[in-house]
Amino acid sequence: MRYNGDRRPETGDRKSVLAAVMILFSCFRTSASRLRFPFLLLLFSLFLSSCAKSTLDDPHQIVIWHQMRPDERVVLKQVLDKYMEANPGLKITALYKETEELRSGFQIAAIGGAGPDIVFGPSDDVGPFQVMQIILPLDMLFSKEYLSQFNPKALVYSHGHLYQIADRIGNHLMLLYNKALLPTPPKTMDQLIAFGEKFTRAPNYYGLVWNYTEPYFFIPFLTGYGGWVMDSLGNPTLDTPAMVSALKFMKALRDRYRIIPKSCDYETADALFKEGKAAMIINGPWSFGDYKKAGINFGVTRIPYITETGRWPAPMVSPLGYLVNASVPEWKIPEVIKLVKFLLSPEVQLEFTSHFDTIPTRIKLYDDPAVRDNPIVEQSEYQMEVGRPMPIIPELRAVWDAMRPSYQAVLGGTESSEQAAKQMQKSAIEKIKEMNE
Repeated sequence: MRYNGDRRPETGDRKSVLAAVMILFSCFRTSASRLRFPFLLLLFSLFLSSCAKSTLDDPHQIVIWHQMRPDERVVLKQVLDKYMEANPGLKITALYKETEELRSGFQIAAIGGAGPDIVFGPSDDVGPFQVMQIILPLDMLFSKEYLSQFNPKALVYSHGHLYQIADRIGNHLMLLYNKALLPTPPKTMDQLIAFGEKFTRAPNYYGLVWNYTEPYFFIPFLTGYGGWVMDSLGNPTLDTPAMVSALKFMKALRDRYRIIPKSCDYETADALFKEGKAAMIINGPWSFGDYKKAGINFGVTRIPYITETGRWPAPMVSPLGYLVNASVPEWKIPEVIKLVKFLLSPEVQLEFTSHFDTIPTRIKLYDDPAVRDNPIVEQSEYQMEVGRPMPIIPELRAVWDAMRPSYQAVLGGTESSEQAAKQMQKSAIEKIKEMNE
């Protein structure tokens, strides 16, 4: 999909476009309507793009939407300021967007020929964006020689083309432990449970905490029992013995062994670990900076293997990196690519690694002392070795939506593990069918 700046609706058409959007929205809310969201999205984007001139048409400005944390934004600003200093007359605007805000906002804007020039986010954005043809294939814009300088895991392909180049890989769950409370981490779940039973006590001291009420944080246990969310064709694989066993094990950690809180979201787990009331937490690299600021002397290692199966829990692994809006005018693409190359440069990647213990993607950096001699990076890579790539196809969203209600029903005691597995599968099939109609 290419966008020509002179194809926006005329100002006089805005009222009629908005009226059409409101009519469609009204119809969309009725159960009798067969209208689908993409049609509403398209008309809404036309209205939005008619309201203001897109920064895509500004040769002196490049806009980036990203999902970097507050401390990462500080470093991002520093490197962008350095780039602008070397390129007088160019203004780079970096805007933070929450996950859903970025995904839906970019879809709306890009369809209408607007939005940012560059998007920084996780690899699972690639699937839906590629289907909608709102991001550019990058293998046409970067040479094979240039791409060969990256870890292959940093290059995200879809339908035979490269759409994302990552500046860091991993973004996965692992076990973090407070060295003051637990000098040596457990290697097996039996060892973790044994420690947890001794450490867990009132009020609010727990051997292990994490956001276990969300399906994403449950995946390492599902894989530890040999399960996964979908097959190679994108069909859901939720009604399996592995799912049943994993659900039962999760419930046992809380109700039988009592080493985790009765209920625990991300904020609760994070606070307990920072306060020294939890010896271990399952979290990702995005949390490292906060725990350092909190003064926690923590270590990182693999989530202990499931003694019953002899399998290592395999978290979902996804790169984080850059995509380019398909609506960027052709005359502007060289400037956009130049900036992306700067952001992917060894110097910039090393800046982020030194501050946040991220795993860089430039192969030459793996021999740099800042990477090679970093124990957190080393252990993060150790966990990543047994991880599994996060699917990037749009159907994954339907799987998450199908898993959540039944998964939480098991934790709430209103469904058995067997019932939940069957319901998850049924719901996922129905939601995928709805998506593709």
